[in-house]
Amino acid sequence: MDFLKPFVLPVEARTPERHETLDIYPPDDIAGPRPAILFVPGGPTPAQVRPEQRDWPVYRGYGALAASRGAVGAVVDHQLHTPLAYAVGAARVEAALESLRSDERVDEGRLALWFFSGGSLLAADWLREPPSWLRVLALSYPLLAPMPGWRVEGRFDPIGAAARAVALPIVLTRAGREDVGVAGTVEAFVAEAGKAELEIVDVPEGHHAFDVVDDSEESRGAVNRAMDLVLAKLA
Repeated sequence: MDFLKPFVLPVEARTPERHETLDIYPPDDIAGPRPAILFVPGGPTPAQVRPEQRDWPVYRGYGALAASRGAVGAVVDHQLHTPLAYAVGAARVEAALESLRSDERVDEGRLALWFFSGGSLLAADWLREPPSWLRVLALSYPLLAPMPGWRVEGRFDPIGAAARAVALPIVLTRAGREDVGVAGTVEAFVAEAGKAELEIVDVPEGHHAFDVVDDSEESRGAVNRAMDLVLAKLA
């Protein structure tokens, strides 16, 4: 199973602190409150899949990477198991952010949201009305419109929200060998986000979930580049 492959970027393994639906990866040396990144996994993923997403190597890898770079990393268990569950997922992301901001190790005024794949539909609310403490929003190989046949509430429309995202920096990582249907949603999003502060990290030879399936220097470079851009906005 591809999702059990190692994260393409070698990072020191860390055991997260588990707080119900939120896993936290604190830096080794906390000297005052630090910025935080909440990673939002993809989906929908059937409830019976094991291990659950926050225990997949890729998300543990991103959490550990953030911690190794001096930020507080966190991964939310959004329980996005079907297309009908986006409202549930959105509520869990919001609750995770509130919990993270209340952590004494976190600078409540410097947070980032980082969405993956189908979890990226959950970005719409934050693009539409970003709070002042949300310094940057990242998207990795995102699906930015529902797939045909999905019954998803109209609010989960990142493309429609993109036109209003003029004050929120966005870091978009896109795969050159992306699925055609997914790639089309990314193109539409980029077209609508013309007035946004949009920075794009291209992975020309990358496939969907390149950070798992493509063990290459290009993949590793893209992960590092995206992390650099996100951390720069949190500085």
